[in-house]
Amino acid sequence: MQLPKSGVKRFFLFLLSAFFTYAGFHHLFAPDFYVSIMPPWIPGHLALVYISGVFEIMGGIGVLIPRFRALAGLGLVALLVAVYPANLYMAFNPELFPDIPVTALYVRLALQFVAFYWAYSVTRPDPVSAC
Repeated sequence: MQLPKSGVKRFFLFLLSAFFTYAGFHHLFAPDFYVSIMPPWIPGHLALVYISGVFEIMGGIGVLIPRFRALAGLGLVALLVAVYPANLYMAFNPELFPDIPVTALYVRLALQFVAFYWAYSVTRPDPVSAC
């Protein structure tokens, strides 16, 4: 397995993998929270939670395989875009989530953009040296 040359990039790549793999398994084995945060206008809540969990696991593993790294990174970015409506729903309906501080709901919205950047940046191919 060929990993990125930068030690910092490698660290954040492994961290990305661990984060999404853990989140994926959490979606599969503890889906109730994720079902509860989905907007009512989206159908098939439980099925979509399971599907997103499987894709998180696939992306988390895929970023460690050089051949699939860039595609897995783009897949994780797409997944983050797809789940953003749930974060918006939480932020715009804080009364439905009394156990979560309102500030945390808004911070979550901003952190999603950090996650977009993280997933994209650490999965881009390393530039080829022009020596």
